[in-house]
Amino acid sequence: MEEMFYYICVGFLAQVVDGALGMGYGISASSLLLSRGLSPAIVSATVHASEVFTTGASSISHHYFGNVNRRLFWSLVVPGVFGAVVGSYVLVNLPGERLKPVIAIYLLLMGAFIIIRVFRTKPPPPTMVGKHLTSLGFFGAFIDAIGGGGWGPVVASTLIARGNHVRLTVGSVNAAEFFVTLAASLTFVVTMGLKHWPIIAGLAIGGAIAAPIGAYACRKIPHRPFMFAVGTLVVFLSAYTLLKVFM
Repeated sequence: MEEMFYYICVGFLAQVVDGALGMGYGISASSLLLSRGLSPAIVSATVHASEVFTTGASSISHHYFGNVNRRLFWSLVVPGVFGAVVGSYVLVNLPGERLKPVIAIYLLLMGAFIIIRVFRTKPPPPTMVGKHLTSLGFFGAFIDAIGGGGWGPVVASTLIARGNHVRLTVGSVNAAEFFVTLAASLTFVVTMGLKHWPIIAGLAIGGAIAAPIGAYACRKIPHRPFMFAVGTLVVFLSAYTLLKVFM
């Protein structure tokens, strides 16, 4: 029960950040699980299984608060589903121990990327730009499945950098993530099955409780302090995993 409560807290905090920023749940949870010695395939499968519940609640919450642009949402869902299936299948068929340092380096770079975005001083104009959404959705979902996280940092960050409205981008990317996560989870179930249900349940319960809070925070709370905290956490956990691998 103590371990279950721990993962509920992790899921809660990760989803508050993810709902507010459009990123952070998968990367934070994956960094934590990877640092505890689980293989990349199990980490990604576990995180995505819990995210089916958290992203479903988050999607409903963002729709309720009016944070979703429907055109952007549907433009990301279809290629995202295909990217998730391909990425999950590739991950299951790669050697886990050899892939662990690669995934840790990827997560470290994603954490550093999030921190760098904190110090960008020029905000994008409040417009909705829709270039190359098919390739972006596919690549973001593929990376997300391979690394156990990355949909938000890849997709949301790219769209915001192009000039998309921040609130609508975060809400739309979060809403589309439910279908991406569901596709990845079903692929993992078919190819390798699912274990570690206490972790999945804890992350899912905490994330589902926090989903409305994260969606509300998307409208109210300044993003930069959250982004810096998430980026720092991911960098620290990824560096710790790399030290364990090479020492």
